[in-house]
Amino acid sequence: IDRAFATSLPEEVVQSAVRRQVLDRVVAELKASGALDRAVKEVLASDQMRLAIKEVVESPELRAALARQTTGLAEELVGGVRTRAAQLDNRVERRDRPAPVPYAGAATRAAAFGIDASVVFLVFVSLSALVALVSTLFGTLRPEWLVGVLLTSGLLLLAGIYFVTFWSGAGQTPGMRLLRLRLLGPAGRPPSFARSLVRAVGTVIAIVPFFAGYLPVLFDDRRRGLPDLLAGTVVVYEETSLPDSLTG
Repeated sequence: IDRAFATSLPEEVVQSAVRRQVLDRVVAELKASGALDRAVKEVLASDQMRLAIKEVVESPELRAALARQTTGLAEELVGGVRTRAAQLDNRVERRDRPAPVPYAGAATRAAAFGIDASVVFLVFVSLSALVALVSTLFGTLRPEWLVGVLLTSGLLLLAGIYFVTFWSGAGQTPGMRLLRLRLLGPAGRPPSFARSLVRAVGTVIAIVPFFAGYLPVLFDDRRRGLPDLLAGTVVVYEETSLPDSLTG
């Protein structure tokens, strides 16, 4: 046997089996007779297979791999949105710049604001549903115009608390963090509570006339909108170096 294995006989046997499609013929015969299906069912139904599948699914290695895959996919998606928004910042501007600027443009800021607005709206809807559920115990609130006023006031109050808290506390909202933007005051630090409050009021004023208050972003040297002009703030890309003087 050892002398036979030392020759080319094993290779010839394998090549012959491939040429004659021995494996395919065996599988076809097993499938036609039903033996293959019975064998697969018995293997899948066995306690050993179930235990093996359970161990694989619950293994920390699989969980870590799934977490890395999900995180990588999310980072790639956000990174793609961030890159395209930054490119669009330069395209929508009505002026040519000789060099890249550290100030965030209209597209990136709009994307970040959209994310933040969605978060605020979801929180508001959840709170409204909870209040509506509790109010059913005491009857429906009347008249309807009062309900509308309360809902609008609640939404504005929630949005104001959300933006002012994040602007003054961290210098960026969750949406700005995803897009890697940062809000800075005159000293290059997050704006104070007062400046953030002024900026929130300016944001409402800028939004009311069909977002016309953000048109100066397309023309201003520091890409500032009406809220930034009122509060003395700027929005910058995190990864860029900042000039010595941020606001004039």
